[in-house]
Amino acid sequence: MDEAGARRVSEAVGVAERLSNGEIVTIAADRSDSYHDVALLWAIGIALLVPAFFALFPALLTDALDGLSGGWSISHEPALICAALLAMMTLKFLAVWLILIWRPLRLWLTPNALKVARVRARAIACFKVGAERRTVGRTGVLIYLSMEEHVAEIVADEAIHTRVVPAAWGEAMAAMIDEVRAGRVADGIVAAVSHVGAILAAHFPKSTDDTNELPDRLIIL
Repeated sequence: MDEAGARRVSEAVGVAERLSNGEIVTIAADRSDSYHDVALLWAIGIALLVPAFFALFPALLTDALDGLSGGWSISHEPALICAALLAMMTLKFLAVWLILIWRPLRLWLTPNALKVARVRARAIACFKVGAERRTVGRTGVLIYLSMEEHVAEIVADEAIHTRVVPAAWGEAMAAMIDEVRAGRVADGIVAAVSHVGAILAAHFPKSTDDTNELPDRLIIL
């Protein structure tokens, strides 16, 4: 998102708000979570496969221990076997953890449902801080786009929920995603702002005493 694109989004918000008492907040985030817990779970899961594998093929473990001794047969004491399993589990854990430091792979291994949930949670958190109950008529709407997850959310304040069904935001979401998929992020947010503005104008027409209560500028996280 360059400065020109951010400026176009801010201008679109200003235009949309001229038609209603609603307030639109726009946020574009690189990502909504680090997903380090996902890397940890993968590392633990792979490490736990080590004893599971050797439980099925115990001879491979004893052969490996004999090989490490230079081909000499050794006494396979329980303590030695446990130590060998612990060492291999530790190595597997560290290897997977180090590989998953690379964020694109970590994100790819994160289930889509979890990504959607994390984006939703971040959008709601941002909404509570920046828009919820910060307007006189509780008519704030947040348009939130998380780039790395390829997920967008629209969160509306209390008064809007009482009049607008969630399905009404579908066209705004579709218009935004179509543009973003084509690489036109600013155009996508502008399209969503236009659709949201039309919804707000229909349910909360502009009154003579309405003031601009929230900033129009695009917030980039």
